[in-house]
Amino acid sequence: MDRPTLAGILRTHGSTYRRSHALSPTQARAWRAIVDCRTAALGGVRERCANCGAERHVWRSCRNRHCPQCQTRAKEAWRAARLREVLPVPYAHWVFTLPHALNPLAIRHPRWLYGALFDSAAATLLELAANPRWLGAVPGFSLVLHTWSQDLRVHLHVHALITCGGLDAEGRWRIPARGTHFLFPIQAASKVFRGKFLARLDAAHRSGELPDDPQGAPGAWQDRRRALLVHDWVVYAKPPPGGPAQVLDYLARYTHRVALSNDRLLGCEVGQVRLRARDNATGGKRTVSLPTDTFIGRFLRHVLPAGFKRLRHYGLLACGHKRARLAAARAALQTPAPQAAVIEAAEDFLARVSGEDPRCCPHCRVGRWQTVEIVMARRYDPPAPAPRCRDGPR
Repeated sequence: MDRPTLAGILRTHGSTYRRSHALSPTQARAWRAIVDCRTAALGGVRERCANCGAERHVWRSCRNRHCPQCQTRAKEAWRAARLREVLPVPYAHWVFTLPHALNPLAIRHPRWLYGALFDSAAATLLELAANPRWLGAVPGFSLVLHTWSQDLRVHLHVHALITCGGLDAEGRWRIPARGTHFLFPIQAASKVFRGKFLARLDAAHRSGELPDDPQGAPGAWQDRRRALLVHDWVVYAKPPPGGPAQVLDYLARYTHRVALSNDRLLGCEVGQVRLRARDNATGGKRTVSLPTDTFIGRFLRHVLPAGFKRLRHYGLLACGHKRARLAAARAALQTPAPQAAVIEAAEDFLARVSGEDPRCCPHCRVGRWQTVEIVMARRYDPPAPAPRCRDGPR
């Protein structure tokens, strides 16, 4: 039996789910893109082998950032562009995680909360890096937002890849005071991160920036704030392996990852979806079984608000002055400027990652595919609209 795909599950169970659940506009767009991806709904071309006459259809991809079929090519293109920005210094991988007590607020106000998470994590790294006790310089780092756990529950965190060193006010490259691979104490970062986020949360509460906060009533607000202060917030750090190319490979695992890849789906039968998940207790794998409606609902919670950027750059990599600061960093490190980026053709990329030339007919293995017809996107009658809801994950 063929293994299920996310698109197949949405096609099979979509009408039942949408009769009883409201989708936001962004969720509806992601749903339609995933279902239509690489099908006649998006159109494509009909190709014929010039040698044996075999024919095939090649359908267009949706390129939606939540589609598990469309991220490999985007990830490779991103990696090729970023390779020119990696400096020949050690890097560190940090993870900043929000407590689960904030999950109800994330469901109601995702754009605000995700933005506050980015700002608080970035401000924490920049503040600690500016302290001469640890570094006394401006590092370069990127943050990537993830909102999910392995079983698709809400688990809000950002991954950071940061240079172990930075550019000081005199234009000199400085290494961390405690050694080339040690930036800051995790305990200090946890306290600074918590303080900065809570300051943002308190200010938003006072200004009325968070209407309809599920815990906005005075008693519930105080209860949540006490819960957020009980424990240290989870901050994690470790060095990624290897040199510049390996550092980018490491970060690329996170930049274009979606909440669920098709290879994690094990089965869909009798109203249950089975998926493979990491077992944090043993370090191995486990099987999670979810009712179909629960599975779809959990996946849709991780559809980001429209236009929200889940990958952001700071310090030496901040967009306003990235070129000048990277040039200054390379001068301080006595590193030559990188070579011009080479843009790889789509066919060459597919041949490299799959080991087979997609331009060659697999039947005769001699002829090349030639386009004989452009197939327009098929028209379809859209389903009856479901009740509208707020723009954000549910």
